[in-house]
Amino acid sequence: MTGFELDAREREILLTTARNAIAARLLRRCFDFPAPTPQLLLPCGAFVTLKIDGCLRGCIGHITASRPLVDTVREVACESAFQDPRFPPLTAEELPLVHIEISVLSPFHRVRDVDSIEVGTHGILLRKGSRSGLLLPQVATEQGWNREQFLDHTCRKAGLPTETWRSTDAVIEIFSAVVFQEKE
Repeated sequence: MTGFELDAREREILLTTARNAIAARLLRRCFDFPAPTPQLLLPCGAFVTLKIDGCLRGCIGHITASRPLVDTVREVACESAFQDPRFPPLTAEELPLVHIEISVLSPFHRVRDVDSIEVGTHGILLRKGSRSGLLLPQVATEQGWNREQFLDHTCRKAGLPTETWRSTDAVIEIFSAVVFQEKE
């Protein structure tokens, strides 16, 4: 993500915002939200990933940079906790066990040569027809995938056959992310 970075204070503001947004909705109480810095008011896409004991518990994001980053994080944190169709809504009992990770996305760039995709550095957005799939940069590293496996799994995420990425009408875009998480 060229020219964009978040300092430790800004990362902590976003992590606190995500946790407080989930807690406010879950517990039906008001929570204070830290004041955002000017950097956090810039429009940015972001994902919030929730894990319990290292296992995925929810992950949703917005890839478009249409709202201030702090607002995007607040919104997708709640969507990850309560609207990820792969999981039941988060419960109050699970809240203390949830570990939050945030990925702030760079702009997307189309690639024509998949050899330019750097596993562990780039995320992939693959589109073909009306289908699309996105995997964050850290997924390939966490799963131990090489470039072709990463592309195949992105196809699967889009509901397409593996190796669809080889098709001349498949559109592949890459991006990077500033990724950070709560301390354990």
